[in-house]
Amino acid sequence: MPEKQNIEWKQSWRDEYMKWISGFANAEGGSVFIGKTDGGTVSGITDYKKLMDDLPNKVSSKLGVFCEVNLHEQNSLYYIEIITKPYSNAISYNGKYYLRVGSTNQELTGIKLTEFLLKKSGRTWDDVIEPNATFDDINLEMIDAFKVMVKSSGRLPALESETDTNIILENLRLVENGKLKRAGLLLFGKEPKRFYISAFVKIGRFGISDSDLISQELIEGNLFDLAFRTTDILNTKYFRKKISYIEGQRVETPEYPFDAVREALHNALVHRVYESTPIQISIYDDRIIFWNQGELPDALSEDDLKKKHVSFPRNPNVAEAFFHAGFIESWGRGTLKIIEECFDAGLPEPRIEETSGGVSVTLFKEIFPDSYLATLDINERQKIAIKSLRKSEYITNSEYRALFDITDRTALRDIEELIELSIFKKEGDGRGTRYVIDSNGYRP
Repeated sequence: MPEKQNIEWKQSWRDEYMKWISGFANAEGGSVFIGKTDGGTVSGITDYKKLMDDLPNKVSSKLGVFCEVNLHEQNSLYYIEIITKPYSNAISYNGKYYLRVGSTNQELTGIKLTEFLLKKSGRTWDDVIEPNATFDDINLEMIDAFKVMVKSSGRLPALESETDTNIILENLRLVENGKLKRAGLLLFGKEPKRFYISAFVKIGRFGISDSDLISQELIEGNLFDLAFRTTDILNTKYFRKKISYIEGQRVETPEYPFDAVREALHNALVHRVYESTPIQISIYDDRIIFWNQGELPDALSEDDLKKKHVSFPRNPNVAEAFFHAGFIESWGRGTLKIIEECFDAGLPEPRIEETSGGVSVTLFKEIFPDSYLATLDINERQKIAIKSLRKSEYITNSEYRALFDITDRTALRDIEELIELSIFKKEGDGRGTRYVIDSNGYRP
């Protein structure tokens, strides 16, 4: 029987187990049982009288935590239960901080410790005052641009005609006691990178491998600058467009849905950690990857991002400004929108995952690309048919036969093999039968 979120079993007491009490106090509370095996079976302790006298004072003096200590007896064996309630302030043991996560007790260090301490104090990283900044560091032109965005979104009418920069920043909760907060500099600063060295976006174009870097560039500026300039550079410099004509009108279709690209970038800007690595956008022949530093909150999993979920912005002041500007929604639909846009464009489901201490969003250019087809044990006719179907809505048996001048039996065998591989999917019956790409069958 495994240990649970709020239970820890120990056969005997050691003072170092106070780190578990610290972990429970910093999380949702829990119980440490002394005199139980890892499976929860009562093994008993002989020094229970001394422990009952010593533990409350020892825990209180070492951790500043008041625990309920109870003595239990089962089959003439005694064991102790130490109940810890959650504390609003951070609890340390020997100068270190622990947090109960699942069935493990994690020591918090680096960025996780910073975020934990800020959370316990009721703040987030972007809500902290930047003591070295002044209002001269604010880009007034971006303030004016923001007012135009707000007017277009209709989400903050009170600021549409406001001319006082201080009032605008105060209404956005970007000022405290006459001092700028970090979010204010990130959103409207002239040179945010002067304060936060990683506040920029890095774009890299790669060949067949990660070591084959073809080109790269860095984009600097405040967050609105980064949002506008990055999407513009991607669209004009890195994305090819498919040219078609509808009723004589030239139509350019981008490789990736524009709204999905924009949403992936905006999510990265809002949810990233600004103390370490910049946002990285890696472009390959068949995919584009957006990566930002910062793991998912404990309350969210990768699967949660594929359905409606509660929004937990790492930088809520930044998120609020982006919301008022019409850049993002406030209901945790960002990842859903990315997925929906790709599906609507006939592209595979994006891959959203935690990796390398952050979160990456991968958009794929097409379903069953040539690189993927090369790994399959299929004939050349089938490969050509798949490539043809990537550009058209469907194919019929007769069209397949005509494409290769083959018999009905051969065409049917080819098609059935592609259905078994979940590449083709059958629609309709009889003469109305046709075959389409099975988007659910592609797992890049």
